[in-house]
Amino acid sequence: MASVDAQPASPPQSGLIARLRSLLSGGSSEVSLTRRLAGTIFVIRVLSAGLAYLSQILLARWMGGSDYGIYVYVWTWVLLLGSMMDFGISASAQKIIPEYRTSGDDARLRGFLSGSRWMTFMVSSVLSLLLAGLVKLLAPWIAAGEIVPLYIGCLTLPAFVVANTQDGIARSHDWMRLGLMPQFIVRQGLIIALTAGIFAAGINLGATAAMAASAGAVWLAMSGQMIVLDRRLAHHVAAGPRVYDFRGWLAVSLPILLVESFYLLLSYTDVLVLQQFRSSAEVGVYFAVVKTLALVSFIHYAMSATTAHRFAEYNARGDKERLEAYVAHAINWTFWPSLAATIALLALGRPLLWLFGPQFVDGYDIMFVAAIGLVVRSAIGPVERLLNMLGHQHICAAAYAGAFAMNVVLCLLLVPRLGGHGAAAATSISLSFETVLLFCIVRSRLGLHVLAFGKR
Repeated sequence: MASVDAQPASPPQSGLIARLRSLLSGGSSEVSLTRRLAGTIFVIRVLSAGLAYLSQILLARWMGGSDYGIYVYVWTWVLLLGSMMDFGISASAQKIIPEYRTSGDDARLRGFLSGSRWMTFMVSSVLSLLLAGLVKLLAPWIAAGEIVPLYIGCLTLPAFVVANTQDGIARSHDWMRLGLMPQFIVRQGLIIALTAGIFAAGINLGATAAMAASAGAVWLAMSGQMIVLDRRLAHHVAAGPRVYDFRGWLAVSLPILLVESFYLLLSYTDVLVLQQFRSSAEVGVYFAVVKTLALVSFIHYAMSATTAHRFAEYNARGDKERLEAYVAHAINWTFWPSLAATIALLALGRPLLWLFGPQFVDGYDIMFVAAIGLVVRSAIGPVERLLNMLGHQHICAAAYAGAFAMNVVLCLLLVPRLGGHGAAAATSISLSFETVLLFCIVRSRLGLHVLAFGKR
C-alpha cells in the first residue's frame, strides 16, 4: 500500500479543485480506485437523496399529513422486507464472486450470476403472496386506509429483491453506476414523474395511488437494470457450463442475512414503533428528519459498498498487510467526512425541514438527538462488512441482535412518552452500543484497532 503509481508530468495546479483531485487520486492504485468508486457511489446517493427529498416534499404537500404518513409506513415495510428477502445474496455476492474469480472456478461463477437472481425472484414471489394473505387475515385490525397500499407493497417486493441482488453483482465487478443508479436515481425519478402525472391529471393522490406509482417505478427500474447487466456480463464472463451451488451460496449468505436483517430492523424500528403510538402526521415529521440526515449514512454506505469485495479478495490471497492498510483507509474516509456532513446538516436543518412544510420544522430538535448515533457509528467505518467478508458473520449478527433488542426495548419505553425525541434517543443509544460491541469484536478476533483516532 506504500507504493505510488507513476504519473505523467503535468503543469502544477492550484486551487480547491486541484487539491480535491490530488486528494482523491493520491496513493496506491487500490486506494485511488477505492476513493474514486466511493466518490461515485456518494455522488449517486447524494443525487438520489436530492430526488428522494424532492419526492417526499412533493408527496407531503400533495397528499396531506395523514395519507403521507400511511405511505411512509407502507414504504418502510417495503424497504425493510425487500432488503431481507434476498437471503443476504446481495451482500454475500461481494464475497462469493471475488473468491470464485481468485480460484478460477468459472463454472460456479457463471451459475451464481444467473442462478442467484432466479432464486431470489422465485422465493420472494412466494413470500409476497404469503404476506398478502397475512394482510387479508389481519384486515379487521388494520386501518382501512392502509389495506390496499399494503397489498401494493407486497406486489412491489419481488422486483425490489431482484434489484438488490443485481446491485450486489454489479458492485462486485466495480460497476457502481449500474448497481446503484437504477435503484437510487432512475427509480426516484420515475416515482416523481408518475406521482406528478397522477396529481396533474386531477386524480386524488392518496396513499394507494402513491404506492401504485412507486410499485411501477420499482418494476421498470429493475427490468432496465437486468437488460444492461446481462449485456455486460456476456462480454465480461466467457460462456460455458454452469454449476448452481445453492447450498454453498446459502451457507455463506444466511449468516450475512442475519447481520443485514438485524441492522435493518435496528434502522426501521423507530418508525414502525412510532406508527403504533403516535399519529401518522407525527410519523411524517420524524421521517422527514431521518431523510434530512440521510447524507451522513450515505458516506458509510459508499465506503461499505466499495470496500467489501476487496476485503474478501485480500483475505483470499492471504495479503494481511494490504488488508490492514485498506481497513485503516476505509475507516478514516468514513468518519471524517461523516462528521463534516453532520455539522453542515445540523446548521441547515431548519430551512431543509421547512421545505416539507412549515409544520415539519417542529422536528428540528430531533435532528440533534438522531445525529449522535450516526456520528458514533461512523467512527469505526465499515467493520461489519470486514467481519462478514472474513467469516465472522455469526458474532457480527449477535452484536447486531443485541443492539436491535436494545432499540426495541428503548423505543417501547421512550416513544409513548417522548414521541419522535424518544425514537431518536433509542436509536442513537443502540447504535452507540453496537459500535462498542463491533470495536471489541474486531479488536479481539482480528487484532485491529478500528477507530478513526487513537493508538493503533
